[in-house]
Amino acid sequence: MSDLTRRDHLLAAIRQHGRPVTTELAVQLLNGSPWASGRNTVRKGLRGLARHGHLTPVDTDQGRLYHLTTGEDGRS
Repeated sequence: MSDLTRRDHLLAAIRQHGRPVTTELAVQLLNGSPWASGRNTVRKGLRGLARHGHLTPVDTDQGRLYHLTTGEDGRS
């Protein structure tokens, strides 16, 4: 399985979820799929999606959240 395929599936799962995600939640969203992965792999996928403009990382007191980006202001 290519990394691009895993990221595409991760992005689709996040879009279906419809709310900001943490690394832990992203791992849960991928559980049961052919692309189920550990935290480190999912973390790299989230960073890659953010680098390509699909997600916006936001640091909070509880940790990092990733928001979907859409529209001119970059937020969904």
